Parts: sequence; C-alpha cells; structure tokens
Amino acid sequence: ELSASQPELETKLLKVEDRCSLSPVVNILLYSEREWKGNTPKSALIKKGYKEMSQSFASVRRVRGDNYCALRATLYQVLSHSTQLPDWLQNEDVIMVNFHFCILSFRAHAETIFPSHCRQSWQAAVDCATDAERQQLCERVFQGGEEELGLLEALKLLMLSRAAELHSCMQGGEDVPLFCWLLFARDSSDCPRSFLSNHLSHVGLTAGLEQVEMFLLGYALQCTIQVYRLYKADTEEFVTYYPDDHRDDWESVCLVTEDDRHYNVPVVEATQPPAAGLRKGSLGPPCCLRNNAQ
Repeated sequence: ELSASQPELETKLLKVEDRCSLSPVVNILLYSEREWKGNTPKSALIKKGYKEMSQSFASVRRVRGDNYCALRATLYQVLSHSTQLPDWLQNEDVIMVNFHFCILSFRAHAETIFPSHCRQSWQAAVDCATDAERQQLCERVFQGGEEELGLLEALKLLMLSRAAELHSCMQGGEDVPLFCWLLFARDSSDCPRSFLSNHLSHVGLTAGLEQVEMFLLGYALQCTIQVYRLYKADTEEFVTYYPDDHRDDWESVCLVTEDDRHYNVPVVEATQPPAAGLRKGSLGPPCCLRNNAQ
C-alpha cells in the first residue's frame, strides 16, 4: 500500500508546486541571461538593470503573470515580512465599516470579499515564530486558490475605500497627495464610482494596475512600494517609490519590473527568505535600508 500511494503523493506535490503563484528562486544574473539573450539596446539596458540589482539581491522569484500580478507581488512581500499588524488593520470594526460603505455605496461585489479572512491571514503571518515559518505560510497561501483570490479582492476593496476617502478630502479642499489629482483627472475615473466601474473592477480579469494606481495601492496598505524599473536603468526613475512621500515613516517592500506591467519579487538570499522583518522606513531586504538612506 505504501509503494502504491507514493506516485499519488508525488503527483499531488507536483500539482501543488505547479499551482504556486511564485516560481522558485533563480539567480538574478542567470535569470537575466536566460530571459534577455538578444543584443538589442533594450536587452542590454534590462541586463544592465539586473546587474545593478545583483549588488543587493542574489535572486528573483517570477510571479504568476496574470492581471493580479502587481497586487500579488506586493501582498506577498508584505505578508512574508510582517511582524506586526499594520495600523489600518488594528481596528477590525473600522475596517468592516469601510468595507460595508464601499459595498453599499459603489456596489462592490460582496460575495468575493473576505475582510475578516484578510485580517486572519495577516494575523497568522504576524504570529509566525520565525521568518522561515512565515515564508512557509505564504507559500501555502499563494497557491492560486480561493484563499489567495480572497486576499487579492479584499486588497482591491481596500484601494476603493482609500480612493473614496482621498476623493472626499479633495472635494473638501483638503491637501491630498499629487497622485490623487492624476487618478481622478482621467475621464474614466473622475470619481470613486467610475474608478471602480472602469478600472478597479477589471483588475485581475482584463487589466492590471496602472502606474498611478500603484501609488493608491501604497496608500491603501500604508506601505512604500520600492520598484526597480529595469527599462529605466541609467535614469532617475530606475528606482521609483509608490508613494514617495512616506519613505521615512512607512514600511517598504521591494519589487522589480521590466515594463511597468509585470512585477517580480527580488530575494536577498537564494537559499532562504530575507532575515530582516518589517521595519519603519524600510520593510524587507537590507538593500532597501541602504537605498532609503541615500
């Protein structure tokens, strides 16, 4: 019986690995050479960007390339480094009020949203005793199943809630971040309702996040998203922060993109998750600490 069940076990494990939303770690320079074999100017630029990153990162994990990519990469980085609940998630009653407000006001799809589950998953990550244990938890969560989908959809609703809050501040004449004027200057998203209908509801289905929406994602999570934009190597935009006005007081995570559409996860060590937990002003790899200090 044991010998008969072994192939079934191996098949099951392979299926789980196939479902994983993040590929195993790959040496960052090997990945660069594998993905960009040509000798075109763009290929040279991207490889130069990867070489620059290799001074701080040993490897990279490719993220499932669907339209949830930006949300998935960011949330994975945040959860895999979380050592405490973020301030905005401390009061569950406030979170529930915000979620219900969005559902009632903008007709968000309540059946796909799990705010309580979102908090439970975050708490589970925080309660992990070690970085390795937290990494293992995230590997189980990010399997492309209902648990992962629920978290990603909850994150979208959190973005809607923050967009509504910022739009209300704009209408009241209060100071708001610059990206808000860009977000609501679009004909297709001049208010939270049209933003939901024409943009946010399509994320994960037929569209990913646009660059201005990356700023909103950072504000929703109260986390600075530090992105290495490889096609911008040799420019001031090679490392961009979403947003860039809370680098000293918000935690931060690191992502890498080749085109502002698909985002992957850089890793400090190829054999283990980053040793540093979330810290104020710099969340994740030590290189973030160095870059934020520059």
